Amino acid sequence: MRYVVRSIGRVVAATLLLPSVVAYSDKASLSAVSSSVSDEASSLAVYKSRTCGCCEKWVSHIEEFGFESEVNHPANLNKIKSDKGIAPRYQSCHTAVTNDGYVFEGHIPSPVIQRFLAAPPKDAIGLAVPGMPVGSPGMEVGDRFDPYDVFLLKKDGSYEVYQHIAAQRL
Repeated sequence: MRYVVRSIGRVVAATLLLPSVVAYSDKASLSAVSSSVSDEASSLAVYKSRTCGCCEKWVSHIEEFGFESEVNHPANLNKIKSDKGIAPRYQSCHTAVTNDGYVFEGHIPSPVIQRFLAAPPKDAIGLAVPGMPVGSPGMEVGDRFDPYDVFLLKKDGSYEVYQHIAAQRL
């Protein structure tokens, strides 16, 4: 699948990305979408448990949106999270890290990650979706969906809501 996504080009990627961004957010602007589509594919190091199926589904989700992933199964996943500055209250089952050091904790939709990477907020370490919200990427259960927030994590340990996810991707 990764090869197919890379080979279809930016035009098709833009076609696939636009409906997803609109479905995930009424706040996303078309300029943010076009910026993220024009960027080269980002590489994410993903840290997860070897046995977590929802993490595998999330990795497939990000790869469908053009991210490259390197999956790691550390002996102490909590140490990775702590070392990256992710407080326990923001943690989920997996952590992804960019080459630039930005962290993405939990089941964050790919279009939200792409928007963040297109214009990272000052003093941000990354984004987090604590827990495992039903209906988030990798946590799909039929038509069930629980609205959730994506938090912006800051270097000083504070956070703010980066985006509210009110509807499941169609």
